[in-house]
Amino acid sequence: VQLVESGGGSVQAGGSLRLSCAASGYTSTVYCMGWIRQAPGKEREGVATIGSDGRTTYANPGKGRFTISLDNAEKTMYLQMNSLKPEGHALDHCGGIQGRDRPFFGFGYEFLGQGTQVNVSS
Repeated sequence: VQLVESGGGSVQAGGSLRLSCAASGYTSTVYCMGWIRQAPGKEREGVATIGSDGRTTYANPGKGRFTISLDNAEKTMYLQMNSLKPEGHALDHCGGIQGRDRPFFGFGYEFLGQGTQVNVSS
């Protein structure tokens, strides 16, 4: 399974970004995916996750501002991020687990993408 992220970039605080994660190689229609953020000098943190059953889970910082979605036909996950806060640079990774239909909020993803850079400046 290969996960390829895109959509990162530099924006000012208050702006929006839409991240995408395209998956290839899944042999099952049952899977879950999620976003993990790694900022310099900080611990990794889960951002949001979605299962192929449609259920979602968000970390508290993104609730009300972020929306995660999944196109099962295209096996592509999206993260719409609005009202971004000036948190500087971070690398947002996409993770996936095959055979699990519900959200997974953690770091033990079976597959992990290379990440897409996000920079939010003040």
